[in-house]
Amino acid sequence: MTNTPDLPERAPTPVPPRPEPAASVLDDATYSRVLEPRGPGRLPLGDGTWHQLARAYVRVQMISQGAVFVLVLAAAGVAQAITGVAWQWIPAGVVLLVTAIGMIITPRQARSFGYQLRHDDLVFRRGILWQRVVAVPYGRMQLVDITHGPLDRGFGIAQLKLVTAAASTGVTIPGLTQGAAEQLRDTLIDVAETRRTGL
Repeated sequence: MTNTPDLPERAPTPVPPRPEPAASVLDDATYSRVLEPRGPGRLPLGDGTWHQLARAYVRVQMISQGAVFVLVLAAAGVAQAITGVAWQWIPAGVVLLVTAIGMIITPRQARSFGYQLRHDDLVFRRGILWQRVVAVPYGRMQLVDITHGPLDRGFGIAQLKLVTAAASTGVTIPGLTQGAAEQLRDTLIDVAETRRTGL
């Protein structure tokens, strides 16, 4: 009988830690829950903790859309006063109607946005009529970008963009508080680095 040499035991592969940023930062000044469509064919929320957009996002959107509404209304009124004709109210009326509808649905639409940090990916969902759910694997992230305009800065919110190799899986999360955007960026970068080293 031949003796076989004992093979050294392989060390278990370490499991990458689950991303857990400070929840209080991510949930500070946000809505309390993600609104779901009421129809039976809706995409379910599933398990886990969903984080939402800042409440200030709705105020920024209402100010932006209200400014468009007032500018179009003023431009159509000035054009009629100068030219004496009323045909410009047709395109202006269409723009005003679309803008007014946008202002009405913005509060509910903003509450349909949500994101969840899972073990291997970030899941982002949005939409009431047109629903979209995207899972972005941490190891595929190439860039995490924070942007904000003057109005966003005034209300303390920012937009976080996740860029991957496939353009279709890129995600833009609008209306995060500045602290949540920075915390989420740092967490995603740290986790993405650990996932890439394991590939």
